[in-house]
Amino acid sequence: MLLLDGLQLPHSVIVADPNLALNPEEITQLEAMLERRLKHEPVSRILGWREFYGRRFQINQHVLDPRPDTEVLVETALKKMDARFGADYPCRFLDVGTGSGCIAVSLLAERPAWRGIATDLSAQALAVARHNAETHKVIERLELVETNWADGLAGPFDLIVSNPPYIPAAEIDDLMPEVRDYDPRLALAGGADGLQAYRELIAVARELASDGGMLIVEIGTSQTRAVRAAALDAALLAAPEECEETTDLAGHPRVLALPVAGGTA
Repeated sequence: MLLLDGLQLPHSVIVADPNLALNPEEITQLEAMLERRLKHEPVSRILGWREFYGRRFQINQHVLDPRPDTEVLVETALKKMDARFGADYPCRFLDVGTGSGCIAVSLLAERPAWRGIATDLSAQALAVARHNAETHKVIERLELVETNWADGLAGPFDLIVSNPPYIPAAEIDDLMPEVRDYDPRLALAGGADGLQAYRELIAVARELASDGGMLIVEIGTSQTRAVRAAALDAALLAAPEECEETTDLAGHPRVLALPVAGGTA
């Protein structure tokens, strides 16, 4: 990837001439990229983009590097909303902590009738999200708001989605260096127990979700029980069995879909 995308060499050239010699400028560029990779910088960050849900998203040091696991959240949200309201329903959604905008932009690109609001504390992250929304031609249906969680926003929303920070503070230093040293700490740190973001999101959903709306979140692999309990304690869920879990491609619990009990009108 570094050779092809980093130096913008088409794959056909490598296949046609596997003994192709790089010129001195290309060698210098490639060596610089390899040096960054040897320091555990992810290839996606070196290249400045990541493929997500079939589209290319710009990333930089201000946003979380989108993972394939998060595609499960997008897929779950589309299926749940289609089942509840129909594929042509003009869903209004909120993406909390949007980062690169990969979730919000993917939802809008897949459903032309949808409109959304995406929030983030970081103005730099919102600039990346705006670029990606413009690239994929959904910016007219997306409002980007710099705020803490959903402060100042008005509901109702049919869908609230988030891939929040969920790593317990004590575990961050033990993460692989590709994550620990390059993803923004703001996008990783979930408080002492890793659950602080979910408490905030549950409060947001209680206030802003519509009648029949849903909160759909990405979770750590061992957090299902704790998040479900928090939702029940806050009366977000009417019953524990209403909380639906979806696994990622590795079979690990990855996404929780929580129908909001009551909701706003």
